[in-house]
Amino acid sequence: MLANILGPDGLIVIAVVVVVLLFGGSQLPKLARGLGSASHEFKKGMEEGDPSATADAGDAGESDPVEPK
Repeated sequence: MLANILGPDGLIVIAVVVVVLLFGGSQLPKLARGLGSASHEFKKGMEEGDPSATADAGDAGESDPVEPK
């Protein structure tokens, strides 16, 4: 019902106001820094966890196989 009255943009504004009230203006940079580092670690873990994804991307440009000597 609240989404119908305010729309999706209004809900985002309310969420931002609530976060500012809960954490305070001085804590928001620390919160954003923590979220950024967590996102970076997650992406790094995803790349390390699936070695075939990075190996396939590197072999995409090569068309002829290398013959053993």
